[in-house]
Amino acid sequence: MTADSAGPDDTGDASDPHRRTLVSPGPVAPDRSSVDRDLPSRTDPMVRELSRTIGGPIGAHAVVGRARFFTPVRAMLLMAVVFLALGWFAKAPCLQQGPVGEDGGIGLDWSGQRQYVAMCYSDTVPLYGAERLDRGEFPYKASWEEERADGSTQVRYMEYPVLSGIYQYVSMVIAKAWHGVPWLPSALQVVVYFNVVALGLAVAWLVTVWASASLAGRRRVWDAALVACSPLVAVHAFTNFDALATAFAATGLLAWARRRPVLAGVLLGLGGAAKLYPLMLLGPLLVLCLRSARMREFGRTTAAAAATWVAVNLPIAVLFPNGWAEFFRLNSERPADPDSIYNVVMSFTGWTGFDGPLAPGETPSTLNAVSLAAFVAVCVGIAWLALRAPVRPRVAQLCFLLVAGFLLTNKVWSPQYSLWLVPLAVLALPHRRILLAWMALDAFVWVPRMFYYLGVSNKGLPEQWFTGTVLLRDLAVIALCVLVVRQILRPGEDLVRARGVDDPVGGPLDGAPDAPPRWLPRFLTPRGRPREREPEPATSG
Repeated sequence: MTADSAGPDDTGDASDPHRRTLVSPGPVAPDRSSVDRDLPSRTDPMVRELSRTIGGPIGAHAVVGRARFFTPVRAMLLMAVVFLALGWFAKAPCLQQGPVGEDGGIGLDWSGQRQYVAMCYSDTVPLYGAERLDRGEFPYKASWEEERADGSTQVRYMEYPVLSGIYQYVSMVIAKAWHGVPWLPSALQVVVYFNVVALGLAVAWLVTVWASASLAGRRRVWDAALVACSPLVAVHAFTNFDALATAFAATGLLAWARRRPVLAGVLLGLGGAAKLYPLMLLGPLLVLCLRSARMREFGRTTAAAAATWVAVNLPIAVLFPNGWAEFFRLNSERPADPDSIYNVVMSFTGWTGFDGPLAPGETPSTLNAVSLAAFVAVCVGIAWLALRAPVRPRVAQLCFLLVAGFLLTNKVWSPQYSLWLVPLAVLALPHRRILLAWMALDAFVWVPRMFYYLGVSNKGLPEQWFTGTVLLRDLAVIALCVLVVRQILRPGEDLVRARGVDDPVGGPLDGAPDAPPRWLPRFLTPRGRPREREPEPATSG
């Protein structure tokens, strides 16, 4: 292009012989950074109203996708830091120090049942002494005797899976090292320990947010904002050690989405060594890989997960078999948890349970069998749905259904287990108002739970106030499952699959042919699709 033909690219006075001509080296590319991207402040009424606190919805002519620092992921990580800080402050009342005993020593001030009145209870604090971490003893090796209600004793060990136990041990070592340096800020050793644990859990949840944003994809990246800003984070991020498992589960799915099946298996195996639920995610992958003829990738992931889990557990199982088996023994012998559907039924009906009143140390065999059978039925139903659906379901949809089904049918639903569902729900059903309503209700269950533990004699709440909110929480989770199943059966209503998207979490499954094996019976083939007939053998005339 010459100066004479530059036209609108000319700058300066046309009569100036020294004027400069700016010439594009090629056709200017259109700005496509915001094409197909979901902009919640424009499309979601709730987000539009919330955005007015910071200036309102994004402008019609705003340039999207050009920020050098405050990218969507970094903005969500900052949001997560704010909610994690709220979570720490929610637990802070249980870290108050005061005089303990007649000698005037300093200890944690839990007088007046502060842990329930202030709703700041965290398993981290009492377990520091109960599991002999305060003595510097190695988990699974250290043991102690615990007196039962009938006067007998039970030898106890660390009750958590290996990776969670090792995490507690490493946190204890750091806390003791910090406490031993005189020029560092001083506090009770258990307070330093809690803060070390909380810092690691906060990092784990930030990893969960990052992985969830990556799994949501560029087009719907803002869906992950609910992972960062969930009310459940502010209530339960530091209640227990479950953020470790969510980080491994989310990064395992991310590795699968990026077509790295071995790394996905390693991460899911590590997650299974922290909490068992990440290993459950192999179930949906099995059914979807079977439907898409991708069993080789599934085999590599499963082999890597099994090898990793064995590599982490085997040394502890060999050196300290009784300590390693404590997690499985305790889960076998414990009765129905207060948050379980079985306890809800007992609370409202006066039913004594499948096994009746149990003696201390007695295993609820019937309850265990019923809970297992119910979960197996859920797995069979999800597998049938995945094979029978008109279009192959997305990975996140089946993973959410499986984990939700496990929690609903299991005899234990500790309150922090709800964190497992947060990333999966956001990826499976990105309807913000619906998800926020469930998360708020689930987080609210913590309030009547704490005041139920306080006891009616101490101005607490009757049991039915607590179990009533648990029932509402369960119904909310069931409603989410119904919506996910509806979108599986009607993929046209799935927001993620709009504009030709298949499965952002699918990895090897994304865009793969929907080719169920021929040996499957007709009732396990996709609904509404004619079954291909085998070619008839040629016959001689």
